[in-house]
Amino acid sequence: MTNAPSLRVVLRHPAVRVVLVVGAVLVVVALFVFEPWKLFVDRTVDEAGPAATAATAAAAPVVLARGELISHEHASSGSVVVLGLSDGSRILRLQDLRTSDGPLLKVWLSDAPVIDGREGWHVFDDGRHVDLGELKGNVGSSNYPVPPDVDLAALPSLSIWCDRFNVSFAAAALTTV
Repeated sequence: MTNAPSLRVVLRHPAVRVVLVVGAVLVVVALFVFEPWKLFVDRTVDEAGPAATAATAAAAPVVLARGELISHEHASSGSVVVLGLSDGSRILRLQDLRTSDGPLLKVWLSDAPVIDGREGWHVFDDGRHVDLGELKGNVGSSNYPVPPDVDLAALPSLSIWCDRFNVSFAAAALTTV
């Protein structure tokens, strides 16, 4: 016969109950903050790019700037193009994007330089940036209106920014055309 207490006796001890409750709360909080399921589930978006229509006889969109995404925190690929429309508005278009999904991903224009490697992960919130909205999907192509007061020459970089953890998933240096 053994003198070890049974599991039932151990679970009745108040300190063990407190540890179990605190542990359960920490697990729930961690799930809420990290959203780990997003690493395994893709959000696919397939928005058509703006185009001239015969009905309005509008001119075709003009490419104002473009760039190629580089990987930062997560392996990423795709291209970025800023289009000028005939009505004077501008659209930033992510094309053929492929990156990981994550919590609170944003599309930012920034004045920070695009730097390869780990050194470039945290620079985009150091200076000026404009938030174009939440990333619509981590796979595919999507459009984001650029506010009329945004000076593209002053914000020549794009970042797919994780606002929860203050890190860039991917970035592109935008070259004016």
